[in-house]
Amino acid sequence: MTPAALADLVRSSAVQVLSARGLDHAVLPDPVTIERPRNPEHGDYATNLALQVGKKVGIPPRELAEALAEELGKADGVAAAEVAGPGFLNLRLAADAQGEQVRQVLTAGEAYGRGDALAGRKINLEFVSANPTGPIHLGGTRWAAVGDALGRVLAAQGADVTREYYFNDAGAQIDRFVNSLIAAAKGEPAPEDGYAGAYISDIAAEVLRAEPSALSLDDAQRRETFRRIGIDLMFTQIKQSLHEFGTDFDVFFHEDSLHASGEVNRVVEQLKESGNLYFEDGAWWLRSKEYGDDKDRVVIKQDGNPAYIAGDLAYLRDKRERGFDLCIYMLGADHHGYIARLKAAAAAFGDDPAVVEVLIGQMVNLVSDGKPVRMSKRAGTVITMEDLVEAVGVDAARYELTRYSVDSTLDVDLDLLRKHSNENPVYYVQYAHARLASLQRNAADLGLKFDAATVDFGLLTHPREGDLIRTIGEFPTVGKRAAELREPHRVARYLESLASAYHKFYDAARVLPQGDEAATPLTFARLALCEAARQVLANGLALLGVSAPERM
Repeated sequence: MTPAALADLVRSSAVQVLSARGLDHAVLPDPVTIERPRNPEHGDYATNLALQVGKKVGIPPRELAEALAEELGKADGVAAAEVAGPGFLNLRLAADAQGEQVRQVLTAGEAYGRGDALAGRKINLEFVSANPTGPIHLGGTRWAAVGDALGRVLAAQGADVTREYYFNDAGAQIDRFVNSLIAAAKGEPAPEDGYAGAYISDIAAEVLRAEPSALSLDDAQRRETFRRIGIDLMFTQIKQSLHEFGTDFDVFFHEDSLHASGEVNRVVEQLKESGNLYFEDGAWWLRSKEYGDDKDRVVIKQDGNPAYIAGDLAYLRDKRERGFDLCIYMLGADHHGYIARLKAAAAAFGDDPAVVEVLIGQMVNLVSDGKPVRMSKRAGTVITMEDLVEAVGVDAARYELTRYSVDSTLDVDLDLLRKHSNENPVYYVQYAHARLASLQRNAADLGLKFDAATVDFGLLTHPREGDLIRTIGEFPTVGKRAAELREPHRVARYLESLASAYHKFYDAARVLPQGDEAATPLTFARLALCEAARQVLANGLALLGVSAPERM
């Protein structure tokens, strides 16, 4: 019996109890909350349903819990229903009913844990969007890992997800990048406000190889040549780095296209007509304060040029016109002001501000030998994605960056991630998967193969077996909550708890026969349980974009 099936059973039993007393069962929540008690001695699962609805229907919660326990005691698969405290209900499942969870995993395979909580939602997920002025730094690397994992988690719950990279190819930072390339090509130091690092010299050299006469062109042509070739080279490197990191995008959207196509002007005129732009002090202002922002924002400056927010307005409108009903922006720690700004922009267009969600990611620091790592050989002043991958590998980098909530600053311990021990979280989880894969290979060598349709799961009565089964059963709920709360780190933490449950089971219960021992029905039940655990570990790692090795 799965947790979801148990929740349905508890609710239907509550309907019976209330109906027998002539009471309205519309007060019952759907679904009913079922949780695992912290103390295993309190049962397999628990619910506070009686406490939730007792007073609403005029029955003391404990009395309602006792009636519910009596009703559940009649149900197949429930071994015991016990009332505790003021009205908590502790439930114990029969071993065969609980073991059905294993059969469900084996039947579903790679689909186990997927759901339809977000079916019908069309989501634009924009993340990384690093300026094409240098390699991706650690903050962008965190978003590459978390954003890709979030996209996988959302899609696993039925959402139609488009991963989008906003290619910022306009503005002052591009001018500084071009100035830096030209200076490097001339053999001069980087401008005071420019970019430094070996990559600048490398790209400048590539520009000269492509256009040997670039430095002899007039100023406008020279700048355009270095801009066009340099940005293309830099962005090609960025895309390649992301691909090698396991993060690919469906759309690369060019900011410059919003200006070139006249989209920015169209949106500005639309907002003027609606009265949401007003003219004051020689500039055009968005009435963003009326929609929850802390102040109104300049959209068209006094010199007639659009402010940066003009592109944001056009970009949001473009996303909505492409049919997205939810636009998620994943932005850096210095972008808190964008939350109210973007929601105000949506409201100014007549949209529900809820169509915009902004996730703010905090800083990432590298630590080695207990000291901060501060300098990159390639970028000169920042640590890059390539630096982290070179130090610990793609899997360890992705897992470590994803296993924490993005609203917390993260210190990445390079020494820990290099360890092949249980102290290293990604190794701990991957090793559990490899150990399970090895077990199945050993079983095959012995000629042992289980049939999930005929396995007697009622034999799985050991406490460690029950704990492993119940942990396996939590995976669908974890995936659903991770999607609803936009928190893929919940998957990583769950995988660690599953790996722990498996290791404890393995240490307590022998699976394969030894010597001349013959395989028993319990052997095949445990083999099936182990394969279910392996499958869930693989499914969870896939949600994080981390490999599930079969050998380590």
